[in-house]
Amino acid sequence: MEIRNSANPADFKKYDTEALRREFLIQGLFAQDALPLVYSHVDRMITGSACPAKAPLKLEGGKELGVDFFLQRREMGVLNIGGKGVVRVDGTEYVLAPFEALYIGAGSKDVVFEPSEDEAPKFYLLSCPAHCSHPTVAITKEMSVKQALGSKKECNERVINKYIHPDVVKSCQLSMGMTELAEGSVWNTMPTHTHERRMEVYMYFDIPGEGVVFHFMGEPSELRHVVVRNGEAVISPSWSIHSGAGTANYTFVWGMAGENQTFSDMDGVPMSALR
Repeated sequence: MEIRNSANPADFKKYDTEALRREFLIQGLFAQDALPLVYSHVDRMITGSACPAKAPLKLEGGKELGVDFFLQRREMGVLNIGGKGVVRVDGTEYVLAPFEALYIGAGSKDVVFEPSEDEAPKFYLLSCPAHCSHPTVAITKEMSVKQALGSKKECNERVINKYIHPDVVKSCQLSMGMTELAEGSVWNTMPTHTHERRMEVYMYFDIPGEGVVFHFMGEPSELRHVVVRNGEAVISPSWSIHSGAGTANYTFVWGMAGENQTFSDMDGVPMSALR
């Protein structure tokens, strides 16, 4: 498990390109038969993936967490962006088709990721601390709460699919969903915002070919960009905006942890304030 420390906005202003990428960009996700994890001290969010192909992958705790098992004091969201796969939680099997999710409540001891027949799943993982436990629930894309935003004219037409959300399943503090941009649209979360009460992680995928997404972050008056490629994620502290523009349309998974789960609780930033 890789450990990332918190960064404050005053020091952020001094970061060069390599420092930005080292502190905020998560690479190396979705490696076959591996379970990479990145622990961020920003609200103690853990970002990772599990791509079982030849053998099951078991989620295990370690000295970084100081617990007997990984989810002893944590909850987790799993979203499958690959072929059909299996997540086994304390002996119960959950089969996840592409773009289906699983919320796993705190206290779940044994979590194992398995391939399904000849298909290769790509499980994306987000986990944060939880002070209470809620039942483990499988979530289909049809169950997600959908919100259409943007327009073709503004190149930001998109649909937000809210999977782990109070209107779908109960969680302690984790929120998680997937945003799909329409063909011809490249901007996400613009006009942009911050939310001092929650951090966020964006994981970009379905970026075609050699395309990239320019992820913008920082205080509104001190913006920087990080070049993101397919299957990479960016950690966004609560003081930072989080917005992106791609070379073509793409999809991204967002996940939040913090003081509340109110999706609309955000501090809008007028375009005139961006620098």
